[in-house]
Amino acid sequence: MKILLTTLTLFIATAIGAVAQSNSSMDKPVVKHVVLFKFKPELKPEKVNEIVAAFNALPSKIKEIKGYEWGTNNSPEGLNKGLTHAFILTFDNEKDRDTYLIHPAHKDFGKIVGSALADVTVVDFLNQAK
Repeated sequence: MKILLTTLTLFIATAIGAVAQSNSSMDKPVVKHVVLFKFKPELKPEKVNEIVAAFNALPSKIKEIKGYEWGTNNSPEGLNKGLTHAFILTFDNEKDRDTYLIHPAHKDFGKIVGSALADVTVVDFLNQAK
């Protein structure tokens, strides 16, 4: 019984320490770079897939990207204004975001997406710690 109680106490202390550590890292503000695409209606699905694949490759080419998510619109609200693809990149700070913006891989991506877009929206924000 004593061994079980000691093991349980050690487990709880370790779990509390892990939660405290993860919460402290979440308290550090990071830059979120949100990119929304509206593709031209005549664009073939193969071209859209090529563009998405090229965007998906950026995190492996640009070390300043610390987090990456993407998806297609599935909101039932109908407020997307034709924007169909969302990409969210996370950077440790504005300097890293600025490095990404002028990075050759990002510039090359711009050439791939080129004239395929009917519209694009970009919003950056410094996330607010809880």
